[in-house]
Amino acid sequence: MTLLPTPTLLESLYWITLFAVIVSSASAVLMAGFKQFDLFGVIIIAIATGLGGGSLRDMLLDRDVFWIHDQIFFIVSLVSAIVVFLAARLIIIPQRLFLIPDAAGLATFAVAGTLVSLMMDTPWLVASFMGVMTGTMGGIFRDVLSNEPPIVFHSPLYATVSWAGSLLFIGLLQLNMDVTLAAILAGLSIFIARLLAIYYNIHLPRFRFKSSP
Repeated sequence: MTLLPTPTLLESLYWITLFAVIVSSASAVLMAGFKQFDLFGVIIIAIATGLGGGSLRDMLLDRDVFWIHDQIFFIVSLVSAIVVFLAARLIIIPQRLFLIPDAAGLATFAVAGTLVSLMMDTPWLVASFMGVMTGTMGGIFRDVLSNEPPIVFHSPLYATVSWAGSLLFIGLLQLNMDVTLAAILAGLSIFIARLLAIYYNIHLPRFRFKSSP
């Protein structure tokens, strides 16, 4: 399926992406903060997280990289990093709090990635996986730069809920639901499912070798 890039659709994509950049950058600062990185290190990790997944998506789709085309995304990532960096000096922030903006970033970037891919006439299955990649790669960059095992590979239902939400988004569009409403429903589904998976510690089966008799 293909979505025509109407002004309304482009505006929805703009605001979804803007929110995704803000919350993803904030989650990166909270992760980096517990490593006690300096301000520059925190900013680099925040920018890599907030802009990394969308950048990779755009390069693979051979389109203008979104934050180079419109520097407001770079600016809000930078501002988000500085604001959270300063706020952490004034209030006590629990270590696991970063999982909430991380889940929000996962949800919004997954929807944005799927939406962009459909607008580029990408096959629906590939578009859904582009949503997964957009939602997860920023977090992978963050974790690698923070010298942590990437959450996506061991945390409760991370990429799984992202892919399910991307497929839900495409399914709702196939039912001729309004794009904005479909994006909200799919994004909320990813966000809520991710938080529930964390709370109840729901995992996919892990790889293990058969033990010797």
